[in-house]
Amino acid sequence: MKNTKTFKNPILSGFYPDPSICRVGEDYYMVTSSFVYFPGLPVFHSRDLVHWEQIGHVIHRPEQLDYKNCETSLGLWAPAIRYHEGTFYVINTFVSEGREARRDNYIVTAKEPAGPWSDPIFIEGADGIDSSLFFDDDGRIWYAGNFICEEPLYEGHHGIYLNELEPETFQFKGKRSIIWDGSKTRSKWIEAPHIYKKDGWYYLLVAEGGTFTNHSVMMARCRNIDGDYEICPRNPIVSHRHVSLMSEIAVVGHADIVQTQKGEWWMVLLGIRPYEGFHFNLGRETFLVPFHWEEDGWPLLDSENGLVNSTERVPDLEEVIYPLPIPCDNFESSALGLMWNTIHPCKEPFFSLEARKGFLRLFLKKEVLHSICTPAFIGRRQQHKVFQALTAMEFEPCDTLQGEGEEAGIAAVQDDRFHYALVKTRINNSNLLRLYQTESGIRTLLDEKELEEDGRIYLSIQGSETDYRFYYGFQETERRPIGKPVKGSLLSSNTNEGFTGTYIGMYASSNGTETTNYADYDWFLYHGED
Repeated sequence: MKNTKTFKNPILSGFYPDPSICRVGEDYYMVTSSFVYFPGLPVFHSRDLVHWEQIGHVIHRPEQLDYKNCETSLGLWAPAIRYHEGTFYVINTFVSEGREARRDNYIVTAKEPAGPWSDPIFIEGADGIDSSLFFDDDGRIWYAGNFICEEPLYEGHHGIYLNELEPETFQFKGKRSIIWDGSKTRSKWIEAPHIYKKDGWYYLLVAEGGTFTNHSVMMARCRNIDGDYEICPRNPIVSHRHVSLMSEIAVVGHADIVQTQKGEWWMVLLGIRPYEGFHFNLGRETFLVPFHWEEDGWPLLDSENGLVNSTERVPDLEEVIYPLPIPCDNFESSALGLMWNTIHPCKEPFFSLEARKGFLRLFLKKEVLHSICTPAFIGRRQQHKVFQALTAMEFEPCDTLQGEGEEAGIAAVQDDRFHYALVKTRINNSNLLRLYQTESGIRTLLDEKELEEDGRIYLSIQGSETDYRFYYGFQETERRPIGKPVKGSLLSSNTNEGFTGTYIGMYASSNGTETTNYADYDWFLYHGED
C-alpha cells in the first residue's frame, strides 16, 4: 500500500539546479550547480529524501579553482556525486570563454561530504559538459560525458561518450566509445548522462531538449557498458513539454535516480515554478518524484498523473526533520552562514566578521555590480515568490562633487546586466538614497531622496510575482517607499537567457576610486512565502 502522507515540491526552493544524488546506508547526499557563485557546489544531507540540510560546499577554498572572472551563467555547471569504498567523489565541468567554448572537467574527493574536499584533478582530453562517474562491479571506473559533434547534422547535435579512467590518476585509458549519438533519436542538446546497473543491464539516463521549454529526461540501456544502447520506446520518460508553460511546474529535466534501503526508486530533477507571463525569478529548483520499473524493464513515473507534481506522497522512510533556517542573520558567528555567496571567490577578503563584533563589515571595492568582476557583494538566493529582505546598515560615505561616488546598500541581482540596487551615497555635502536599475547593462537612476538623518538606516526589498518594491527608514519598523514598484521580470532567468536565479544581498562600491571606507551591517533578515 502506497503512503498517503504527502510532501510539497520543490524539495530545494530557489536557484538549486542540476541535482545529483547518492545514498550511503541510510543517508542521502545531494549536490547542485552554482555557476560563478562562491563557495560553489552546495552539498546537502537527508535521511528521508524530503527534508534536507546544507552541510557544506564542494568548492570552498579560493585556491581550489580559478573562476577566471566568468560571466554569471558560466563557471561550475552540473556536478555529479558518487560514493565508493569510503570516499565521496564529485565530478564537475568548469565552463569558460563561452557556453560552447572551453569546458574543463575535474574530480574532487572527500572522506566526509561536509568537507574538506581535495584540490581538483583535471581530466586531460575530457571535453563536453555534465560529466558523471560510474564504479562498476569489476572495480573499473567509467567517465560519461557529452560532446558537441564536429560536423553537426542539425542545431544542438550532441552525443554521449564513455571512457574508462585510471583509478589512481583519474585520466583516460583505452578508447572513447560513443554510446548515444544524438542523431540516432534526433535529440537536441543531449546531456547530463548518468549510468546505473540493474538486473544485468546498464541504464543510461540523459537530458535533452535544452534546459528550458523542451527539457526532458530520456533513457537507454545495454548489456555491455560500452555497447550499442537500446533507446527506451517510451521516451521521454519525464517531461512537461506537452503541458502548458504556465502549469505549476514546468521545464522539468536533468535528473538523477536513487534506490532507497527499502527498495523504492526516486528521482531528483530540476524544474521551475513560472510566474505570470512565464517568468521565473527563483531560477531552476530541485524536485522529487517516485518512479518504478515496468515488466519490460523500463521505468515510468509513479505519480498519479505521470507528471512532476507540487504535492506528492512521501517515501517509505522514517521522517527526519532538521531545524528550519533562522530568518535573521545577526552576524554573530565567526564565519558566514552556508546560505551566503560572493560573485567569484574573493582572493583578498572584502568583508570581516571580526572588525566589529556582531556586524558584517563590507569594505568598499572599486568594482561595480554592473560589470563582470568580483564586486563587494554578499548575497543569498531568493527562495520564495513573495518575500521580504531587510537589513540595518551604518555607512558614512565620503563626499563627491558630482556623479557616482562611494555607495553601499542592498541589491536584487540576476547578473551584471540585470539588477536593482538601493544605495546610500553622498554628493555635494548631501547624504542621498538612490534607487538604480540596470537593464541590458545600462544603469539608470530611478529615484533619489535626500536623507534628513545620519547614522543607521534600514533598507528593504519586498518582492512578488509581478514587482519589487524598495523601502527605507530610520527605525526598524519604518517603511518609507522610494521609487515606484519595479518590474520583477527584469530578474527572470529567461530575461537574460541565463541559468541562475535571483540573489538578494548587501553591496558596496567606491565606483572606481581608491578608498579604505566600509559599510557595517548589523543584521540581514529574509522571510518568504509561496
